[in-house]
Amino acid sequence: MAKSITASELGIDLAPEDDASLFKWFIASFLMGKRIQAPIAAQAYRVIVEQEGRDTARKLQHCTSRELVTMLGRAHYVRYDETTAQRLLDLSAKLNAEYAGRITQIRDASGNRSAFEKRLGEFEGVGPKTIEIFMRDAAKVLF
Repeated sequence: MAKSITASELGIDLAPEDDASLFKWFIASFLMGKRIQAPIAAQAYRVIVEQEGRDTARKLQHCTSRELVTMLGRAHYVRYDETTAQRLLDLSAKLNAEYAGRITQIRDASGNRSAFEKRLGEFEGVGPKTIEIFMRDAAKVLF
């Protein structure tokens, strides 16, 4: 089995109430949650968040699908690039519309970890694997 990539390995320093780091880890987890090699997903994260500066839900939402497909292509994340680009746009739009772009607002609206995970699963393209990856590192600072 492939080794899991952690938030700290991506240079993401998760901290309680730090929505910036939580959002970055959510995007990385989303990318790694697909059937794609973890190093490629990690590179896609680096291109989108670090190189292109799409490090908040608002900044990500203001990309076009074509721009995101190009970013994913630069990372060789090409297997599901069109779908992934659209789901990233949908994810950021939903996060902005329903939770003011903040992962901590999802937690605050949830009450407990189980309800929080259920809400994460309501984002298009976020399945059990993405939730598992995200919670592996984020649970320590969220709950």
